[in-house]
Amino acid sequence: MNQFRFSLLIKQALLAILLGGFFLVVAIGLTVIGIQLVYAGRIFPGVQIGQVNIGGMLVDQALLFLKDATTYPQTGDIQVQYQTGFWKVTPEQLGLSFDPGATLQKAYQIGRSGPFDRWIGDMVGVWNSHHSVAPVYIFNQNITYAFLQNVAEQIDLPTREASLKIQGSEIIAEPGQIGKSLDISSSIGLITQTIKSQQDGIVPLAVKEISPEMLDASQYAVSARTILSHPLTLTASADPGPSSGNWEFSPDELANMLVFDRIKNSDRVYYEVKLNENILRTILTNLSASLDHPSENPRFTFNDETRQLELIKTGVTGRSLDIEKSIASIQEKIKKGEHTIPLELTFIEPGVKNDIAGESLGIRELIHTEISYFFGSTSARVQNIQTAAGRFHGLLVAPGETFSMASVMGEISLNTGYAEALIIYNGQTIEGVGGGVCQVSTTLFRAAFFSGFPIKERYPHAYRVKYYEKTAGNHTNPKLAGLDATVYVPLVDLKFTNDTPYWLLMETYTSPQNNSLTWKFYSTSDGRRVTWDSSGPTNLVEPPKPLYHENPSLPKGEIKQVDWEAQGADVLVNRTVLLNNLVYLQDSFQTHYEPWRAVFEYGPGTEGVPQQETP
Repeated sequence: MNQFRFSLLIKQALLAILLGGFFLVVAIGLTVIGIQLVYAGRIFPGVQIGQVNIGGMLVDQALLFLKDATTYPQTGDIQVQYQTGFWKVTPEQLGLSFDPGATLQKAYQIGRSGPFDRWIGDMVGVWNSHHSVAPVYIFNQNITYAFLQNVAEQIDLPTREASLKIQGSEIIAEPGQIGKSLDISSSIGLITQTIKSQQDGIVPLAVKEISPEMLDASQYAVSARTILSHPLTLTASADPGPSSGNWEFSPDELANMLVFDRIKNSDRVYYEVKLNENILRTILTNLSASLDHPSENPRFTFNDETRQLELIKTGVTGRSLDIEKSIASIQEKIKKGEHTIPLELTFIEPGVKNDIAGESLGIRELIHTEISYFFGSTSARVQNIQTAAGRFHGLLVAPGETFSMASVMGEISLNTGYAEALIIYNGQTIEGVGGGVCQVSTTLFRAAFFSGFPIKERYPHAYRVKYYEKTAGNHTNPKLAGLDATVYVPLVDLKFTNDTPYWLLMETYTSPQNNSLTWKFYSTSDGRRVTWDSSGPTNLVEPPKPLYHENPSLPKGEIKQVDWEAQGADVLVNRTVLLNNLVYLQDSFQTHYEPWRAVFEYGPGTEGVPQQETP
């Protein structure tokens, strides 16, 4: 019985507890609901923004109150600094602004947001004490960026490399400059940290420094000034060779040649101060025209009695300006402060010594003699024949060498011993320097032709020239037509090849008394023989009628012939060279001669001049 009553009491107590808890919860809920209803649209008591109490205020009321209560963006003192430079600004000028709406929304949510237990905790907290809400700020970093860009214009410096420049003959060394660049991104981060603390303060700006590769070029300016301190004198050895001497370049001229090459390698950057190599190369190339000359073998005659060579002119050592070596030498020495610098010359000894024996060269006998005649030549033409033929007297031609007549002739001018005589030029026979040289080329051509040497280049005359068909006694042999050769240095040449293993010696002898030019070849006969035939002049064409034209320089009544008629013709010459009774070489020489009219000049008023036909 007692046990039953105890159990009943327990049940009743538990029921009472449950009912009490239920009613407590209901009471609390009703209380919370009541408080929420009472403070609907109002901020709960005890809530403050920073030090400003806004508890119990309507949201709109608090909004008006807070606009004047929060002044940090306008009154804060921020100083951004770089070295000795300061820029004083307010947080507002950096883009910081107070957001009252977001701040009040945050304050209004105290006791109204989050889990139920948090509601209860917030409400109990605001009733028993203060609940401080941090103000909400908006930080517009675009404004900060724009502000720092303006600051950067005062801080930033471009990186500048040290440099050298020339003003006249003065060398100016421009120092380099360490570049500076405001690191805006990093600086915004530093400013943000200070603003977040809502404290005044000094913010050091982040600035990057960019060093140039070369900060100081003064040492290279010293080198350049040394180069310009004195004139540069280039010298050439006086022995051997002509045209040796000195060439001087003033400091002003050197200044125009000076260059500063900026060199960068793995460990450093530097200037190489030197003279412009292209200008040096041009200067030296021009100098080489007067300094260079080829080596020349000695010249000999062959003594037919002793069968020995006799020296008539010593050999000449050749000289060549080594342009690239000279440039390197000039650059090296001028850096050391030297201003008198010898040019680099290469000397080339002749291939044949002065005392060589004919036997060593294979010059043992006369292998051919060729004679041409120039009856009727003027003294000027004879002079030119002698001058040109003398160029070849005693000359050696090496085995295998292709001999060029033009290369030996050299310049044909009044300064080199020639006179004015009749020449064929541009379809006319006119007075010109060197008339008669073709007597020499024709004789040489025939000497090479009848010696059996290969002819590599030969040009005939435009028309038949009487001198080249002359024989002894002033007779004419038409069979010699087609065996002439013309030269016009440097355009028209005569070439043949010494295709024997022996050297060839030439001797030339001009006899004005006999009106003859004799050309001798000395070497060693290899047994070759020459047979030839000629068609003689064919397809003959009569010359046009003579042409007469007035020459004001002639006196009245004088008629002077200045060109002679010649028939046009074609000639074919065939040659066969036999060696050991076998055909060694066969070639043909086709020549076409234009018909040529006679030309006469007469003085003004001369009577009896044939009337010219109208074209």
